[in-house]
Amino acid sequence: MPLNKNLKKVMVIGSGPIVIGQAAEFDYAGTQACRALKEEGLEVVLVNSNPATIMTDSAIADQVYIEPLTLEVVKRIIDKEKPDSILSTLGGQTGLTLSMELAKEGFLESRGVTLLGASPETIDKAEDRQCFKDTMEEIGEPVIPSEVVTTVDAAMAFAEKIGFPVIVRPAFTLGGTGGGIAKTRRELDEIATAGIRLSPIHQILVEKCIAGWKEIEFEVMRDSVGNEITVCSMENFDPVGIHTGDSIVIAPAVTLADKEYQMLRSAALNIIQAMGIEGGCNCQFALNPESFEYAVIEVNPRVSRSSALASKATGYPIARVATKIAVGYRLDEIPNEVTGETMACFEPALDYVAVKFPKWPFDKFVYGRRKLGTQMKATGEVMAIGRNFEQALLKAVRGAEISQDSLNMKKMEPLTGEELEQKILSQDDERLFAVYESMKRGMTVERLHELTGIDEWFLNKLLHLLTLERRMQGELFTEELHMEAKQYGFPDRVIKEMTGLTELKHIPACYRMVDTCSAEFAASTPYFYSSYGEEDEAGPFIMEHAAGKQVVMVFGSGPIRIGQGIEFDYASVHCVWSLKRAGYEVVIVNNNPETVSTDFNVADRLYFEPLTPEDVMDIIRVEKPAGAVVAFGGQTAIRLTKCLVENGVPVLGTPADSIDMAEDRGRFNALLKKLNMKQPSGDTVYTEDEAIATANRLGYPVLVRPSYVLGGQNMIIAYQDADIHEYMKIILEHKIENAILIDKYLMGTELEVDAICDGEDVLIPGIMEHIERAGVHSGDSIAVYPAFMLTESQKDRIVDYSIRLALSLGTKGLINIQYVLHEDTIYIIEVNPRSSRTVPYISKVTGVPMVDLATRIMMGEKLNEMGYETGLYPSSPYYAVKVPVFSFEKLSDVDTQLGPEMKSTGEVLGIAGTMEEALYKGMIAAGYYMKRNGGILISVRDTDKKDLKELAKAYVSMGFTIYATEGTARKLNSAGISSTIVKKPKEADEGEETTISVMEKGRISYVLSTSVTGRQPDRDSVRLRRKAVELGIPCLTSLDTAAVLALSLESKYDEDNVELIDIAHIVHGAADQDEARQIKNAEDIHIPGYVLQGHAD
Repeated sequence: MPLNKNLKKVMVIGSGPIVIGQAAEFDYAGTQACRALKEEGLEVVLVNSNPATIMTDSAIADQVYIEPLTLEVVKRIIDKEKPDSILSTLGGQTGLTLSMELAKEGFLESRGVTLLGASPETIDKAEDRQCFKDTMEEIGEPVIPSEVVTTVDAAMAFAEKIGFPVIVRPAFTLGGTGGGIAKTRRELDEIATAGIRLSPIHQILVEKCIAGWKEIEFEVMRDSVGNEITVCSMENFDPVGIHTGDSIVIAPAVTLADKEYQMLRSAALNIIQAMGIEGGCNCQFALNPESFEYAVIEVNPRVSRSSALASKATGYPIARVATKIAVGYRLDEIPNEVTGETMACFEPALDYVAVKFPKWPFDKFVYGRRKLGTQMKATGEVMAIGRNFEQALLKAVRGAEISQDSLNMKKMEPLTGEELEQKILSQDDERLFAVYESMKRGMTVERLHELTGIDEWFLNKLLHLLTLERRMQGELFTEELHMEAKQYGFPDRVIKEMTGLTELKHIPACYRMVDTCSAEFAASTPYFYSSYGEEDEAGPFIMEHAAGKQVVMVFGSGPIRIGQGIEFDYASVHCVWSLKRAGYEVVIVNNNPETVSTDFNVADRLYFEPLTPEDVMDIIRVEKPAGAVVAFGGQTAIRLTKCLVENGVPVLGTPADSIDMAEDRGRFNALLKKLNMKQPSGDTVYTEDEAIATANRLGYPVLVRPSYVLGGQNMIIAYQDADIHEYMKIILEHKIENAILIDKYLMGTELEVDAICDGEDVLIPGIMEHIERAGVHSGDSIAVYPAFMLTESQKDRIVDYSIRLALSLGTKGLINIQYVLHEDTIYIIEVNPRSSRTVPYISKVTGVPMVDLATRIMMGEKLNEMGYETGLYPSSPYYAVKVPVFSFEKLSDVDTQLGPEMKSTGEVLGIAGTMEEALYKGMIAAGYYMKRNGGILISVRDTDKKDLKELAKAYVSMGFTIYATEGTARKLNSAGISSTIVKKPKEADEGEETTISVMEKGRISYVLSTSVTGRQPDRDSVRLRRKAVELGIPCLTSLDTAAVLALSLESKYDEDNVELIDIAHIVHGAADQDEARQIKNAEDIHIPGYVLQGHAD
């Protein structure tokens, strides 16, 4: 059946901000889907609150709403746009749950809107735990003994019946949120309480724990007439008990006997048929390794993280095919884009293995609990392709940006045998390296299998790598051994280390093409991985398809992590598009399977390889590019600059020397002196004693950080000597060898500018102002465009500084500058001559295609030829407010107090005509419930107490009850504001109200908590903030955030009356500003108790 004739206009719901459990894979799926719909001539309406994505680009859909993903707002957009259908299966759990609620209320029916992809009945069969069990029992598929409950008592009773340990899984949540393994009654009480609260329908599933079984996944496709295929099987390195998103995953499944494989494949096809799924679906199984017993764990009737992995591992475009099926096509009518000649009903067959390796945020959260379980903790992942498991695993490890180029982890060496065994049993993110270390000490495969449940097949592969290392250390290093080491994935550096050789002849890599049919059909989309000692397929392919164009190589940003997110993928993709339009042949190198940049049809050729100098230089040897682009891949790509320059590869855009000048403290200071610009006074130190001396000379508080840094990693504000002692201890553990920088901390307004420079002209699309005072990382603060409190003279100075800085650094392309405004003096905090985190949203709001202009400048064009001039671009008619989103509930023991080290995983955007409205939309989109009543619990550090008066008054006048800890209450009292005193848990007597008990009783709507110290999980202030996270109470850790929250709560806005804005149709840069709507000036905005505004008396 070809295209369904009733369809004219389809609405696609995105997955919102990036959080742990829902990352960039939905940007990739959503973008592929929108393209597939537009090919069919359908009109596409997109709703997604995440401004950093490619899918919210006006190039991808006809109408783009960067609006809060709430039921009310989506209903209003449906009424405004009147789509005839909704595609619900490409927005992750967020999109699926919203579509479900719309369908169940009868809203879709009343508006004549159909659900494409998965019907409500199908979604229920998969998502509603009871319904899923019944469906499985009907078709004879085994499930794990379990019961659906809605109370903690019922959970207890069932657990007693089947025996501990049990697993708790809440209904309708993503990434295992609120779930966990309970071994005792006390643990079950805790996990069940949280799970029932976090589930939108307040139900949880309690099931028997079968930790230790193998976890196998199948990615399946089915169309409306019942044709079905399996796209890919995947197997977890870790047994059941560790979330699949936190496990190393191998595709295809490698340890199954043929009988086991066929049995699970048939089961997967049986399930998708019974559920009536149309499109892609992911089935997870548990398999008892000792028998043929298996059980179905869960079924996702939508595109998932595993689908992105399966797509990239096989080259089968799952999201695209699922979309075509949703609009009426059958599998045998859809051509497979990768081969260009087979149809989508061919099952892919692989002659290589793909290994996925997760990227965790523990390097940022020193005190976070590293233990992995059924709740996901990874922020992103890398994938590597190899001819064997060993090669793919080593590629993945060195591409994961964890400073490892082999399985030998330095910090495992000093551990005693007992400590090492404890480390293995604690099943954390470093277990692989602990297992390897214990193998080096002679622990057997059988014993390791007993301890970990990891299949012997994998353990024997690790043993094989160890044998190769031992041979390199002990045997004569022959050419054969050298070749063998390369074929099993060892990089040159490790081979040198093992053999003790200083010189090593480099064996060139050869490149194999990923083709989905094991070479039965010629593949037409070139997507390569490296191997050794085989025939090279890239060279001949390039010769055959030579079009006489110059080749440009673009480096992506690697795995998604805190501080380097999807924004850099957005920039990389735009750069590729721009280069292709300008007539270049474009090659992209990246190793992140979740992104649009690694989609098969973005660049002319894609190399799925780690972003390390050795891996990259081999690709350059084959491709011979005319130049390479590093400006859009974040710090990952910037780090390759040195090796490119040394090897004579032209780095396009800003010269390498300028990048160094901006990062090297001494050279940068000299530049600012010459330009007569100020920066906070500070010094560079190398030892703890120097640090203490410098801090005392400058006077506390001071900002302490290592020199080269991204996302404010390992950065703190120190208030006293003790903080510096604690900090230096952590730094020395991390073996950070660069100097440490110490600066005087200035409390002022932070401002940020992204500019585009061609060497003569400098265009500034806009100035952003941060709500939180300096000291909160720019990625974690609420940012407002256009800046709302600057005087004309301050604005002029910022524009002047930005122009002079960009020109003196020889910038060719983008540059990001951060300022702090302190007592009418402007200080420069830092300058990065590369694409930044704010580029996507400023491009979308101002209509200036920043990446496009920067790319064209790199290739030699000029701003004035493109119709732009020096200076500040005319303001947009709208305010845009970026609000950060955190994933704290997934990371236990992490302190939520914001500071100079970045903690947010994603962001949302609120766009509106007034600042209050934009703020309100941003906060709703970020998940604040915006309650206008209840209690506010305040406990702040002494330095903040003097600024509380106006702020507390604002909340009192709105009718909030104030609860405060003793010191804070005294200060409020002296200002004439009454509050209820609550004790800190450590000071309270039996039966007294504590900060924890008032929150548990549901009296608190908001918490405002700041403390001088933090981080350590056992401190009262940290316990208070963690409790707020666990109870889902918004916890503000800056007075400034509390002030703008008050402004929003006082305003008359709610979800029924905020304006809905289609950003694909904003009028930009109106020359005659009288026609454009005049924006409210700062003088008219009074933020209650906002210290930076200077109204505080």
